[in-house]
Amino acid sequence: MHGLDLTHTWAGWLALAIFVIAYYLIATEEQYEINKAKPALFAGTSMFMVIGIYYALNGLNPDPLHEEMVKLVEEIAEIYFFLFVAMTYIETLIERGVFDALKFKLVSKGYSYKKLFWLTGLLAFFISPVADNLTTALILSTVLFTIDKTNREFLVAGAINIVVAANAGGAWSPFGDITTLMAWTAGKGEFADFLFLFVPAFSGWVLTAWLLSRYVPKGEPHFDAATEFKPVFKEGGMAVVWLGAFTIFIAVMGHQFFHFPAMWGMMFGLSLLKLYSYRLNRRSAEGFDIFLSMKKVENDTLLFFFGILSAVGALHYLGYLRYVHHLYDLVGATAANIGVGFISAIIDNVPVMSAILKASPQMGIDQWLLVTMTAGIGGSLISFGSAAGVGVMGRMRGIYTFGSHLRLAWTVLAGYILSLLLWYLQFEVMGLY
Repeated sequence: MHGLDLTHTWAGWLALAIFVIAYYLIATEEQYEINKAKPALFAGTSMFMVIGIYYALNGLNPDPLHEEMVKLVEEIAEIYFFLFVAMTYIETLIERGVFDALKFKLVSKGYSYKKLFWLTGLLAFFISPVADNLTTALILSTVLFTIDKTNREFLVAGAINIVVAANAGGAWSPFGDITTLMAWTAGKGEFADFLFLFVPAFSGWVLTAWLLSRYVPKGEPHFDAATEFKPVFKEGGMAVVWLGAFTIFIAVMGHQFFHFPAMWGMMFGLSLLKLYSYRLNRRSAEGFDIFLSMKKVENDTLLFFFGILSAVGALHYLGYLRYVHHLYDLVGATAANIGVGFISAIIDNVPVMSAILKASPQMGIDQWLLVTMTAGIGGSLISFGSAAGVGVMGRMRGIYTFGSHLRLAWTVLAGYILSLLLWYLQFEVMGLY
């Protein structure tokens, strides 16, 4: 770190103002009809421009700024390319008819909206510890949207449910969320330690889901057996499913055993998908164009991530995230770690967790598990407070938005509070550690 505190300079105040204005425009995306990627990208790039101008005017050595930006680009690239590959696989699965077939299987069984709501939530909670919360949320939100594209009440409640379930499920697995992965690789807990978070995470999600289910409409999706034709997988559909599962496996194992960035395994999986598409096109008339799938990827979601993470990186460089560290001195570990959940919802859980790990306050394993849980689950309080939320916003554009999530955010808060109470019961009352 450069060691300078720029929070009280003109550059610090101007950068903070840009961030606040951009955040306001992101939050009011529906009102101003501006895609959230535009203010996010402007904020992320311009804030560093302001810092650069300040360095030039004051004759400061720009090398520390350059080094920080290079490190930030590496961090963003990991998430950017991970997302890109996951989205490419999803677009390919859509093209192969996989989600249409899954929709037919679910709807033809006569499941009501409420049963589908609970089923997708349960799948999200138990898949995310393995496949990571972002990929899980992208897949299941696609399933949800395929089931019924017009029932807004069902889609909004279902989307929030999937985001909360995916984040809660990722919280009790070392590789279910970026924040848990960071804490695990930093040696703040062993693999088995994170399993103690299962009960708080699961119970919190169940309470949120139960409250949300009251907003799910009655009835069931329209299905007419006489007119609905059973969709079939196009050739290679199941192969793409297995390739996707293998890609996630390689990403996880590569990180665990070789300490590769998770995106490296994902990019390897993309190369396999490209080779498979080449082979299928050579021997079948039902092949697919992988580059067409890549073209359909929501680039605005990727650019939003680039912008918001760059903006938070600028706040970190200016010194604003140091105030997160002061929480521990002012209010103690438990209160500070609970507050991290709210902070991560507003800023982003990844840089907040990074700042805490860099500060490395003296805490026991119980407190490290608490901050891991709050950073992960707390991101669900706001639609773009987690990678899963941002991914679903891109997938269900215009339906799952900041405003639609905020109206039901109290259900997420209720689950968050229950998770905290159960953590306290396990670790402070029962004394598991």
